[in-house]
Amino acid sequence: MKTGIFYWSFLLIVITTACQLSTNSNQPLPILGETEVVDGKTVYPTIPDFRFVDQDSNVVNNATFAGKAYVADFFFISCPTICPRVTKQMLRLYQKFKNDDRLVLLSHTVDTKHDTIPRLKEHANRLEVTTDKWHFVTGNRDSIYNMANNYFSPRPSEDASIPGGYNHSGLLILVDPERHVRAFADGTDPKAVDQFMIDIERLLKEMGTKK
Repeated sequence: MKTGIFYWSFLLIVITTACQLSTNSNQPLPILGETEVVDGKTVYPTIPDFRFVDQDSNVVNNATFAGKAYVADFFFISCPTICPRVTKQMLRLYQKFKNDDRLVLLSHTVDTKHDTIPRLKEHANRLEVTTDKWHFVTGNRDSIYNMANNYFSPRPSEDASIPGGYNHSGLLILVDPERHVRAFADGTDPKAVDQFMIDIERLLKEMGTKK
C-alpha cells in the first residue's frame, strides 16, 4: 500500500501492542487506537456512523450490528491477488462462528463500479453464505474508502499499474458492540487467523451469554 510513514508507524505500534496484550488470555482484549481524556475520562476512538447496502439490497449501518461484534475487511470480486486468500480465511470464521449470532462479518467492496448488488449476491451464493451472517456491501466509493482508516486499515485506491487495478489491504478487523476496534489479523496468513479466532472467542466471552 502507498501511505504515509506516520500512518504505518502508528499501525505497527497498534498491532504490536495488541499482539503483546493478546498473549494473556486471562486479560480482556485491548481497545486499540489513540485515546484522549475528556472531562477526566479516557475516550477511545470509535467507528463512525456509516450506511451501505448489502447483497440483498438491505441497508447496513451501525444499527445492523447493535449488540454484536463484527469482523470487517475490504475486497473486490475480481481481485486476482490477495482477496481469494482473505476470503478463504473469512470463510473459516463464518464456519466456526456460524451458530453464534453475537458475531457477524462485513465485507466492503472497493470496486463499487463493477461489484453491483446482483454481483455481490452471486458472490455470496457461490460461497454458500447467508446474509444475516455475512454482509457484502457497496455504496459511495469515497465513503467506503474513507471507512478504511477508521478501521486502522490503509485507504484503498485505484491503481492501473497493479493486477486487478485496486490497491487495498488484507487486514481482518474485529469490532466490539461499542464500535471499538479490538484486534487485527493478516487475512492472508492462516496462522495469524488462528490467533484471531482466539481473540474473537475472548471478546465473545467478555460480551457474555451466547444468544
